[in-house]
Amino acid sequence: MRTWQYGLLGAPLAFLSLPLYVALPRYYAEHYALALSSLGLLLLLTRLLDASLDPFIGRWVDRLFAQSTLRAWRVAVVGAIAVGIGFAALWMPWHMGSTALWLWLGVMLVCTYIGFSIVAMVHMTWAARWGGSPQAQAAWVSAREGAALLGVIAASLLPLWLGYAALSITLMLLLCIGLLCLKRTAHLHAASPVATHSLPPAPPLPRPWQLPAFNALLVVFLFNGTASAIPATLLPFFVRDTLNAPSWEPAFLLIYFVAAGLGMPLWLRLIGRWGLARVWMLGMATSVLAFCAVPWLSTGDTTAFAIVCALTGLALGADLAVPGALLTHLIHRSGLGQQAEGSFFGWWTSANKLNLALASGLALPLLEWSGYVTARRTDTDQLALALSYGLLPCLFKLVALALLWAGARRHPVLKGLS
Repeated sequence: MRTWQYGLLGAPLAFLSLPLYVALPRYYAEHYALALSSLGLLLLLTRLLDASLDPFIGRWVDRLFAQSTLRAWRVAVVGAIAVGIGFAALWMPWHMGSTALWLWLGVMLVCTYIGFSIVAMVHMTWAARWGGSPQAQAAWVSAREGAALLGVIAASLLPLWLGYAALSITLMLLLCIGLLCLKRTAHLHAASPVATHSLPPAPPLPRPWQLPAFNALLVVFLFNGTASAIPATLLPFFVRDTLNAPSWEPAFLLIYFVAAGLGMPLWLRLIGRWGLARVWMLGMATSVLAFCAVPWLSTGDTTAFAIVCALTGLALGADLAVPGALLTHLIHRSGLGQQAEGSFFGWWTSANKLNLALASGLALPLLEWSGYVTARRTDTDQLALALSYGLLPCLFKLVALALLWAGARRHPVLKGLS
């Protein structure tokens, strides 16, 4: 019962992410004729600003939890209000000139990003403070990410029936439910073995980046996350311009996320046998093998691409279950549990957003510079999409896999063994 009550807030946070990071670039390019290179630059700048604030938000969240869990929860409520306002405004811009539209988009993105950061940071720190074994932390993270999968599935289907403007109401309802359920688990911190453990005062606390093992893990997370963010950004372009199957886009997303959800129990079982790092590496290798087929696809290859979506979705299950649990394992092995989780997650989410910034800042201008034009479907366009959507993520994944293997050898804590 307490597991799903904690994890439920992951659903609206993920519900927000899919339209914000996947659909928004295509939406503004099509409806408002914004240039891809300029749009990519704006997304890059706003996401870099967002990422730069996360370490400060993380330290702030640590101070909130030090005062009381309820205070941290109340701040998350304020963040949720900012998310709802900013998200709704993004899909309902007033009739305005080009300069005003760019300003509107930038301001509302920042509002949404900051509110999202506050809620997500409180949510991740909430579970990390319970401590536990790698398997226990993987279970908490899986509850959060399992709910997130339900959120993205809903976000992939509801626009077909409601339109993007109506999604803001659904988002606020889900945030309210998730925050109320999270509050019901507040008493668990008082009963947590980590919470009641008497820790000697150790000011000043070391910064996360002063721990070599954390730096190694963060670099892996950065490369692996960028590998996932690039195809997420380019999916609408690939489905419409290479496969020529826009009506299939919700089905592909559904296959992808359902496969991730169904595969998560498998990854959890393997974690108990092999440890966190080996399972993550297996997930990366599965994703690379699936993406190798993408450059060979063309118009009408919907069945083949559905198989690719299923395999990469299966691999996503490892990306969801392992990294957060591995980070929490590292925090508590370093002796900083119940003291600095928010600081660690601040840098962690900053890296995650840097992934998204790099994906939009690299992939969209790269497409335009290579001669790509939306919906034109020439050989040049197809080659540009094939390289950007299919091969580029494989390169980032392989680098991440190699770095994780090397990091686990240098820092045994990154193996994620009990």
